[in-house]
Amino acid sequence: MGQVQQVRMKDMMPLMKEKLAAGQSVQLSPVGISMLPMLRQGKDCVILKPVSGRLKKYDIPLYQRDDGHYVLHRIIKVGETYTCMGDNQFREETGVRQDQLIAVVSGFTRDGNYRSVETLSYRVYCRFWHYTRPVRRLYRAVKRRLHRIFGR
Repeated sequence: MGQVQQVRMKDMMPLMKEKLAAGQSVQLSPVGISMLPMLRQGKDCVILKPVSGRLKKYDIPLYQRDDGHYVLHRIIKVGETYTCMGDNQFREETGVRQDQLIAVVSGFTRDGNYRSVETLSYRVYCRFWHYTRPVRRLYRAVKRRLHRIFGR
């Protein structure tokens, strides 16, 4: 079995953009914990397709911040710009512009099984996760406070 080599996004981006411009999809293994529990680093992969037109609430774009960082977060508000946030985060990122979008998630693999973002179960998950955010935030705050008081 071959060795897996991790490649930096900025090094992959020219090839990814070329494939996307040709209308092809690309596969990417996300790094980090911002999209937990949906996307797990080292276990899941996302399938990205070219962006065509304006995206909708709950789409997950790959975009490049003005500081150069590449981000894969869910759209939670649509206006002149997009407001995005990772599923495992509570701070909104406002002002994401259309020109920053590189691709959008069309599906992902979990335990080797492909899951489309068009399925009913996925759409229910998105809404559930979005609307339970205040409860999850309160739970984390209580958990953090108890940890400070009682330790582990």
